[in-house]
Amino acid sequence: MLLTAYYSATACTTFFINKNGQMVFGRNYDWVTDAGMVCTNLRGLSKTSMKTAGGGTINWVSQYGSITFNQYGKEFPTGGMNEKGLVVELMWLDETKYPKADSRPAVDVLQWVQYQLDNCATIEEVIATDKKIRIAGTGNAPLHYLIADAKGNAATIEFLEGKMVLHTGKDLPLAVLTNDTYKKALHSSYIGSNNSLERFHKACTMLNKFETTTVDRPITDYAFDMLAEVAQGNFTKWSIVYDITNKTIHFKTNRFNEVKQVSFSSFDLSCKPVSKVWDMNQKANGNINKNFEDFNEKINRRIVETAFKESKEQINVPDKVIESVWRYAGSIRCQ
Repeated sequence: MLLTAYYSATACTTFFINKNGQMVFGRNYDWVTDAGMVCTNLRGLSKTSMKTAGGGTINWVSQYGSITFNQYGKEFPTGGMNEKGLVVELMWLDETKYPKADSRPAVDVLQWVQYQLDNCATIEEVIATDKKIRIAGTGNAPLHYLIADAKGNAATIEFLEGKMVLHTGKDLPLAVLTNDTYKKALHSSYIGSNNSLERFHKACTMLNKFETTTVDRPITDYAFDMLAEVAQGNFTKWSIVYDITNKTIHFKTNRFNEVKQVSFSSFDLSCKPVSKVWDMNQKANGNINKNFEDFNEKINRRIVETAFKESKEQINVPDKVIESVWRYAGSIRCQ
């Protein structure tokens, strides 16, 4: 059983802007601990999914390199973007019910994100993986996902009553997701004390304004404006803007509010070099590509153990599970 079995509900917001060939994806990560690292993930790596309580494992070789945000260990990201421009991000959804056990291998909710970034370039390819793998119905947090690709397409992926439920194309008039089902949020005009719906409507209003009117502000700056509008005070630990068009990632943390930038073009994502890592909680601003260090077990262990310690009141994870999570990355090799 993995760490995600113990998550408590968290309020997050995501959105995708696509206007005149400019595409960005915004994300607020709201949680109790800000421990985290930015990781590069290499193509050509042979992987076996971590065993879950809900089924068999799956083997694959990563087809694409990616840059991810990881709190509970490398290979278990909360979100990220790959070199093809695919972005995958998660949010809490109480209504989630994953598929019942069947012949498909079962993966953890966080490793599901890495699997998609490793293997898919478009939202259609992500959706097609539902025939190959499933998220384990036992021992996993109830989540849903917003994804987008470099073709300018976006989709929500939810698991309701044991089935994948999608919104894309005409069924996704506004690419925003919070902590209600997309259908409920889209058709609800009531905000009241529902924080999730309030954030959804605020983000939709700002998204619609940018896409339908002339806004004299750079798209990445406007995306950060949107994230600020739906931020949850100190509860919002990270604000991230993926510039899909230019293959760059901009982010800031609650403790270190200066905007940092990471560019795909600065990293060798083949499996020959060591992957790179950067502790998110240190002072820096602007382009930080040269600040990354070689990934190592020491930093992975420190971030994982810190994240669990700081979220101890919300999650209760055995030491053996924590150790298996930070050791997992050491099992991965070049094909």
